[in-house]
Amino acid sequence: MKKAFIVIFLIIFSLNNLSAQKRDIVQYKQNWDKQQVFWGYFLGLNMKDYKISYNDKVNTNAFIVSTPSMGFEVGLIGDLRLHNNISLRIEPGLSSNSKELAFTHIYGGQKDSIREVNSTYFRVPLLLKFNTNRLDNMRAYVIAGVSYDYNFSSNQDNPEDNFDGEFRTKKNNFSYELGIGVDLYLPYFIFSPSIRGVFAINDELVRDNASNGLSRWTGPVDYFGTRGVFIKFAFH
Repeated sequence: MKKAFIVIFLIIFSLNNLSAQKRDIVQYKQNWDKQQVFWGYFLGLNMKDYKISYNDKVNTNAFIVSTPSMGFEVGLIGDLRLHNNISLRIEPGLSSNSKELAFTHIYGGQKDSIREVNSTYFRVPLLLKFNTNRLDNMRAYVIAGVSYDYNFSSNQDNPEDNFDGEFRTKKNNFSYELGIGVDLYLPYFIFSPSIRGVFAINDELVRDNASNGLSRWTGPVDYFGTRGVFIKFAFH
């Protein structure tokens, strides 16, 4: 009986302690979610690659190895609150990285088989953000939408092609992205890390000017589009 009393006492004490801790939690930025419009900015990293599919009727041995390097993200955020748990967001910014393409089916040295692709995009994503209800000083969310991407590094209009050592990609591109993240309410600002997957919608490749259409570089390619992972750190 004495042991049971001690156990009950400890349980009650623990519950009271947890309740006191709960009351002691300070909820920061309590009026933030009542705003209709707010602004912010983001910094981040990306690892962008290419999804490549082939036309097997042209060259059944064709294969391109894409090796990406780490890139960066920077931009602004505009958020329009549509509902307690839904907002419309625009995130214009710059995205840059580089890739090395190895055409394994082409022999004759790196001059013919290796291409460096450096890309700097001005991206304008239009996104819907779906938030959970706030739990103390955090709130999880999922985000999804589409983006217009302008490639500043595009050499689409260059008359030279892979026969002259120039690998060409398009200026105007479209993509969609999906992601998850969390809003962390801090005393002076809101910190919002997220991870996004980005996938090109259109084919970004500019084909070579081969008179017979049988370029060793672009002839076997049926689709060539960006795909990647972004890690973003937003501040509001």
